[in-house]
Amino acid sequence: MAIVAALFITTATGATAAEKPSWIWGAGAAKDNETVYFRKVIRLNKPTQSAKLTLSCDNGFEAFVNGKKVLAGGDWNNARTADVKKHLNVGRNVIAVRGWNEGSVAGLVGQLDIAASTSRHNIINTDDSWRSSRSKIAEWETPGFDADGWSNSREVGELGVSPWGNVFAKASKGSGGTPGVPTPEQLSLANGFKAELLHVVPKGEQGSWVALTEDHKGRLIASDQYGHLYRITPPKIGDDASKIYIEKIDVPIGHAQGLLWAFNSLYVVVNGGGIAGHGSGLYRVIDTNGDDKLDKVETLKKINGGGEHGPHDVILTPDKKNLYVVAGNHTQLPAKLDAKRNPSAFEEDLLLPRQPDARGHARTIRAPGGWVCKVSPDGKKWELISSGYRNAYGLALNGHDELFTFDADMEWDYGTPWYRPTRVNHVVSGSEYGWRTGTGKWPSHYPDSLPPAIDIGPGCPTGAEFGTGANFPRRYQDALYILDWTFGTIYAVHLTPDGASYTGTRETFVAGKPFPVTDLVFHSDGAMYFAIGGRRTQSALYRVTWAGGDIAEKAPAQAGKDAAKLRKLRKRLEAFHGRRDPKAVEAAFKHLGHEDRFIRYAARIAIENQPVGEWETKVLNAKNADTIITGVVALARSGQAASRDALLNKLLSLDLAKLSERQKLELSRAYALVFIRMGEPADKNLAKRLVASLDSQYPAKGADLN
Repeated sequence: MAIVAALFITTATGATAAEKPSWIWGAGAAKDNETVYFRKVIRLNKPTQSAKLTLSCDNGFEAFVNGKKVLAGGDWNNARTADVKKHLNVGRNVIAVRGWNEGSVAGLVGQLDIAASTSRHNIINTDDSWRSSRSKIAEWETPGFDADGWSNSREVGELGVSPWGNVFAKASKGSGGTPGVPTPEQLSLANGFKAELLHVVPKGEQGSWVALTEDHKGRLIASDQYGHLYRITPPKIGDDASKIYIEKIDVPIGHAQGLLWAFNSLYVVVNGGGIAGHGSGLYRVIDTNGDDKLDKVETLKKINGGGEHGPHDVILTPDKKNLYVVAGNHTQLPAKLDAKRNPSAFEEDLLLPRQPDARGHARTIRAPGGWVCKVSPDGKKWELISSGYRNAYGLALNGHDELFTFDADMEWDYGTPWYRPTRVNHVVSGSEYGWRTGTGKWPSHYPDSLPPAIDIGPGCPTGAEFGTGANFPRRYQDALYILDWTFGTIYAVHLTPDGASYTGTRETFVAGKPFPVTDLVFHSDGAMYFAIGGRRTQSALYRVTWAGGDIAEKAPAQAGKDAAKLRKLRKRLEAFHGRRDPKAVEAAFKHLGHEDRFIRYAARIAIENQPVGEWETKVLNAKNADTIITGVVALARSGQAASRDALLNKLLSLDLAKLSERQKLELSRAYALVFIRMGEPADKNLAKRLVASLDSQYPAKGADLN
C-alpha cells in the first residue's frame, strides 16, 4: 500500500512533547495500494542550532520541509535521519512526508528533535493530532496549503510495537534522494546536457513504469509493467518538478510494453495476463464522447506470447498510415499473416547438430524467433517485415525513414563461439537476423542473413528512439538512443551511412547506478523524457535538456551521394518484396552480384517472391561469382530438390583461387543450404568432387572460414 504524508507540526515554543512517537495512518482502516497525506505545522520563535528529523514508513517515504525535499527512504527497517535546520524559519514552518506501503500493515513514524539556541529541545512526534487525507491535491507539501478539510490521523501503536520493533535504533543518515533513484547530480551525462528528476513513482500506488508515449496534447502516458496506465502533464521546461500532474487512466487495460498515440487513439501493446481479460495483444483505447478521458478499450489482435520475451513496442510507419509492432522470440506470429516480405518457409537451416541451452532456456522455440510486423490502424492486416531476433524491445525511425531496433544477447552464452552481443540492427524489408536457440545462432557472415550496424556488448535492451526534432545539437538530433536496463546506460549511437545501410559508433549519453532505464520519448517541447523501473524495481521519471548554449552548429558533412543512391536502389528492389510482379526479375536479377551486401540481399528477396521458373535458368547460366552464390542461395531456399545436383555443379564451377574470404564464406553457406534443404548428392562422383573442392580450402587464413 502506498502512503503520502504531509506533516505540519504546531507546538508552543519551549514545549516538549512526549519522547516516544506513534505509528500513524490515515483515518479509517488501511487499504492496499492507497495514498495518504498528513499535515502538521510548527512555529519557531528563535533560530535553531539543529533540527534532526527521523522517519520510517512501511515501505517507503519522501519528506519535505517548507516545500523542499529533505529526506527519503525505501525500507521501513532502515529509518532515515537528516538535519533539516537550514530549511526551517523563525515563525510558521511546514514538514511534508510522502510514504508508501506495498501491502499488509501500514504505518508512518517520525520525530523532529529541534535544539534551540538555549540548548533546550523541542521534540515533535507523530501522533493522532496530525491531519490526514487520502486525496492528493496540488501543492499539498507547501506552507500555504489549506488542510482544513482533512481528518485527524489514526494511531496504530507506539514506536517499538510489533511488527516493526524499534526501527529508530538503526537509523542511518539519509538525504532527499529516494533509494534506487539516482539524483540528477549522481548521473553521468554527456557534456552540455542537464538532467531533472521529475517524479519518483510510488510503487504501491503506480507500480514500475516500462513504457512511455506522448499524446496529442503534449502529455505523457506511462504504463506500469504489472498494472495500469497513467497520464502525466510534465512541468514546463524551467518550472519546478513539483508542478508535475499525474492521473490514473480509468480504463481496464495496462501491463503495456508498447504505447503509441496515433489516429486520435492510444495504441497499447499488452504483455502478459493484463487487466480484465485484456492480455497479450494489440489494443486501441479511445475517447468516445470528447471529454478528454479515454473510456473504451477495443481489442485489435490477441497475441500468443508474454513475459519478458513477449510483444513489445509499437510505432508509426514512415508514411504515418500504418503501425510497426515488434515482439520477442517467445511470441508467436499471428496465425494468419496477410503477407510477408521474405517468402521462404521458416526453417532452422542448420547443417550441424544443435546443442540446446543446458539450462533449458528457449529449448522448444524455433524460427522465426522475434519479429517485426506492419499492421493496419484497425489491426486487421498483418504483414511480416523482418524476423530472426532474440528479444528486440524498441523500434525507431531515423530522418531517412529507416527502421532500427536494439536486439538482446543470450547472456549465458557469453564466452562461447556462438555468443552474439546486444546489437543495433537495421530493420530492412525481408530481413532475417538469424537468431536460433542454443548453439544454432547464425554467424553474421551468412548471406541469407544480415550484419548488425554495431555490436554493443553484454546488456539488456529496452527502449530505442532517435533524437529527431529534439532541442539538441545536430549530432545528437541525428543519434539513435538505446537503453540498457542491466548496466543502467543510455547510449547515443551515431550512425553513418555505409553503402545501402549504416555502421555506427556509440557514446555513453546518460548513466547511473542503479539506473534500470526502460523507455524514452523525445517530446514536442524538445526534451528527452525517460523512465527507470521494470521487474518491480523503484521507478522514476527524468527529463534531459540541452544546457550548453547555442545549439547552432555546422551540419555534418554528407556521407556521400553514393550512399543515398544505394539506399534508393535498395528501396526500389524492396518494392518487389511480398508480391509477384512481372518486372521484378528483370529489375532485380542483375543486382544479385552487386558489391553491396544489402543490395544483394534485397535483390535476392525480390526474385524469391517470383515464380522460380522465371529465374532458375538465369542462375544456372550466370558467370559472375556473387551472382552465382546469391542465386544458388535463392534456389536452395525456393527451388525443388530435383535441382540439387545442378546447383552443386554450378558452385563447383567457381575458381576458389579467385574468390575473396567473404565470397568463400558465402560459398560455404550456399553449399550448406543446398544440403540442408535439398539433401545430399546421390551421385558419388559429384560427392567426391565436392569433398576435394571443400577440403582444398583448409586450413584457411580466417577463423570464420575454419
